[in-house]
Amino acid sequence: MKRLFKYFILIGTVLGTIACSEDFMDEINKDTSSPLDVNSKFLIPDIEIRTAQNVIGGDFNTYFGAYIEHWVGTHNQLYQAEIRGAEVRVSSTFNNTWGTIYENIRNAKIVVSKCSEGGAEDGNKLAKAVGEILLAYNVAAATDIYGDTPYTQVGDFSTYPAPSADKQSDIYNDVFRLLDDAIANLDGASNTLGGYDILYGGDAAKWKKFAQGLKARYTMRLILKSSNKETDCQKVIEYVDASFASASEQATIRIYDGVSAQNPLFDFEWSRDGISSSTSMYNKLIARNDPRADRVYYDPSSWSFYSAEVAEEFLAPNGEPMESQYEYCYDSFFFAEIAPVHFLSYHELLFLKAEAQCRLGNDAKATLKKAVEAAFVNFEDNVQAAQNAPTVNGYGGLEPLPGEALDAAAADNYFDSEVAPLFDADPFKEIMTQKYIAFWGANGESVETYNDVRRLKAENKDIYEFANTGKFPLRAAYGNDDVVNNPNISQLYTDAGNYVFTENVWWAGGSR
Repeated sequence: MKRLFKYFILIGTVLGTIACSEDFMDEINKDTSSPLDVNSKFLIPDIEIRTAQNVIGGDFNTYFGAYIEHWVGTHNQLYQAEIRGAEVRVSSTFNNTWGTIYENIRNAKIVVSKCSEGGAEDGNKLAKAVGEILLAYNVAAATDIYGDTPYTQVGDFSTYPAPSADKQSDIYNDVFRLLDDAIANLDGASNTLGGYDILYGGDAAKWKKFAQGLKARYTMRLILKSSNKETDCQKVIEYVDASFASASEQATIRIYDGVSAQNPLFDFEWSRDGISSSTSMYNKLIARNDPRADRVYYDPSSWSFYSAEVAEEFLAPNGEPMESQYEYCYDSFFFAEIAPVHFLSYHELLFLKAEAQCRLGNDAKATLKKAVEAAFVNFEDNVQAAQNAPTVNGYGGLEPLPGEALDAAAADNYFDSEVAPLFDADPFKEIMTQKYIAFWGANGESVETYNDVRRLKAENKDIYEFANTGKFPLRAAYGNDDVVNNPNISQLYTDAGNYVFTENVWWAGGSR
């Protein structure tokens, strides 16, 4: 009893002390697991992973892949997207990605601010440059997909609780400024990030090449708005030449091991079974006797391999599939659990260079051949990512593929016999069609194809011969969180979201 009495006295004394301490009470409700200030090297990997998983490889890629017929939506929300139901226009569809992309923008701004003059990490040139590139990447993605969108007021919630939207033209001016500033900051930058940088391990030279490649991508993105298309096409070539020399340098996230992380396209299809193989995609391959058609199709239930000849019977019709699961065949990409996600690939740069050369009236055949070679190697990487998927193999795995893996030599044979004659007949169309085929996969590149489709439509270069006769979505609807809570965004979400079918973004000839 005496011992218990002593404890009661001690507890009472402590509680009395706490009750009289305002400082303690101020601290008691703080979430110490969510620090208010962290070093930039801890923010950067979070931005990189969220960008790969959600912005490049997430809902944008899955939905846009159906819009541009890399695959067909055949169940639930992707079926609704395929038949152009409400899923395409409602603000809830891309709300999660909307939230992620704006968290990335806020965090990238924090990195840049901390590493700027007067900041806590003033002089950390590498982290600042990486923050600038990741900021440019995410805000470009946001405006490409949504149009006019918040940017300058994002991150300062106390001053701007309801950020207003910036004009897309102004956002792109800042995208190029950020990339130029990053390139300057990377000169002489020491490695302050190391393994915290998942993309490049703090290698400033590779980040510089990445920034140059992004300038090539975005310069071509704005080609409709160019005041001197010849000069800008020449700039694209110069930027590409200053960028990746091989696929080993490309900006790629390879964190997907099937244990701690899964490729986002695989993650969607494994849990939802919402997409199937596309008829129009297949037809483009068959029209070219493309050997990739004989290494990609599978029975959705037995996981038996389908040759191109057999697969034809089980393809999903674009725009009018039966809503079903396990009815139509699957691309092997849907099983590619350990495939990487590309921020910017080597083959993309080669296709950009070939397009620029073609627009200038120069011979682009040699560049296109290199692009197709790189695309074949990337395709086979996707195929092997499916063959070696740990989760899939845990259930018996896919039937092994017959024949030899496709390599650069196979690409050369294909190019000389099939692509070259089509190129000679219509160089521009074949460059863009080969790029379209190359971006078909599990690497998140359907988003870039969607951007290509829209910018070419705006130039009256509608070359893709899509089979879905439904209305083509020209953009994504703003996210529901801000449509409901931010009057500056709710006023942009017009006509119950049907504006996504009628209003182009600025760089595709629209007003916002």
